[in-house]
Amino acid sequence: MKTKAVRIYGANDIRLEEFELPAIGEDEILAKVVSDSVCMSTHKAVMQGPKHARVPDDVAENPTIIGHEFCGEILEVGKKWQHKYKAGDRFTVQPALGWQGKLDAPGYSYRYVGGNSQYVVIPNEVMECNCLLRYDNDVYFYGSLAEPVSCIVAGYHVNYHTNNSVHVHQMGIVEGGNTILMAAAGPMGLGAIDYAVHCDRKPGLLVVTDIDNDRLARAASILTVEEAEKNGVKLVYVNTNEVENARDYLMELSGGKGYDDAFVYAPVKPVVELADSVLGFDGCLNFFAGPTNTEFSAMFNFYRVHYAFTHICGNTGGNTDDMIEAVEMMNSGKLNPTAMITHVGGLDAVIDTVINLDKIPGGKKLIYNFISMPLVALSDLAELGKTDPMFAELAKIVEQNNGLWCAEAEKYLLANAKPI
Repeated sequence: MKTKAVRIYGANDIRLEEFELPAIGEDEILAKVVSDSVCMSTHKAVMQGPKHARVPDDVAENPTIIGHEFCGEILEVGKKWQHKYKAGDRFTVQPALGWQGKLDAPGYSYRYVGGNSQYVVIPNEVMECNCLLRYDNDVYFYGSLAEPVSCIVAGYHVNYHTNNSVHVHQMGIVEGGNTILMAAAGPMGLGAIDYAVHCDRKPGLLVVTDIDNDRLARAASILTVEEAEKNGVKLVYVNTNEVENARDYLMELSGGKGYDDAFVYAPVKPVVELADSVLGFDGCLNFFAGPTNTEFSAMFNFYRVHYAFTHICGNTGGNTDDMIEAVEMMNSGKLNPTAMITHVGGLDAVIDTVINLDKIPGGKKLIYNFISMPLVALSDLAELGKTDPMFAELAKIVEQNNGLWCAEAEKYLLANAKPI
C-alpha cells in the first residue's frame, strides 16, 4: 500500500513523499491516520535531527515518519493481535513506549509509523506495551489531543508532598490546597486549567498567570471563573507584568501561606524563580516546560529546601494510564481540550508548520492527513471565507461554537476539503 507522509532525513530536513509500505507481519497492524496535532517536541526533533535522543543516527539513509499525536482507524490486524483489535476500531497511540528501556517512539524513531502519514504499519512493541489505545469516538481531533492532555494529567500526578514524620511521599497535588500555573495561558496551560477544575483531586485556589492580556482574556472566556466555582475551585487570572510586585501580590492571593503546587509552563528563568519564591511549606515546583537550551538553569532557594521542605520535579510526557484517563475524561465530557487548537491544515502544510512552529503564534496546530490545505488560523476563517465558500461555512460553524474547533467543523472539513 502506498502512503503519503512527511519524513525526517536530518536536521532541518523533512520531506513530503509518497512511498510503499511493507506488508504487515503476523504481529503488526495496518492503520489509517486521519489527524495529528503538531507538538513542539517534533519541532525540536527536526531542528536537532540525529542529535535528538529519539531520532536514529541513520535517518539520512532510513528516514522516519514524524508526528506522534495521532488518531485514526485500524484497517488490518495481524494474527497475533486479532483477539484484542479488529478492523474498524478507532485508536490513538501513547508514543512513550519504554520498550526494553529504549527511547524509541512512534513519530521519531520508526520508518513506517508516525502521525504525519496517511497509512502506517504499527509494530509489535506498541501493542506489547499496551500503547495502542482503543478510542470510542467518531471525532478524530480529540484523539490527537489525548497525548498532550496525558502530559498535563501526568504533571498533576508527578507532583508530590512529604510526610516527614514517617518519611512517605504522597503523590499528586494537595487536594483543596493552593495551586498556581505560571505562564499558562498558552495551549498546554489551557488544558491544565481545564483538568484542575474538572479532575477528581481539585485545588481550592487556582491562580493562572501570564504576561499577555489577550491570551488571558481568551483563557478566561473559555475556562470561566463561574465554571470553576461550580466545581469548588476559586480561579484567578493574573497578568504579572501589571502588578507592582508580582511575588507579594501572588502571596497575598494565597492568603500569605504560599502555594502547595506551582507549575511552570514556559522555560524562562525569571518565571522559574518567581515560582520558587511563592512556594509554601512543603511546596512542589513542577517544571513542565521543555527547554531547547541544554544548559538552561535558574536559581532555587536551598535554604527553604532545607527548612521549608520545598522541592522540584518535572515530567516529559505521560504514561499509558495518564492517556487512558485523558481519553476517558474527554469521552465523558469532563474535559474539552478544543481550546488548545488555534490552527488547522492539510498534510502539505506540515513541513512549514513544523519548521516554523516556534514562530507561529497561537496554540495547537491540527493536521488532517488526507486533505490539501495551508495552515489556517481559526481567527482568519471569516476573512478567507470572503473568497472561498468552504472557509465561509467553517467560519460560521466555528463562530457558533464560541470560536472553537469542534466535531461539526471537522466533519465538514473532511467532507469538503480538497484531497491531497
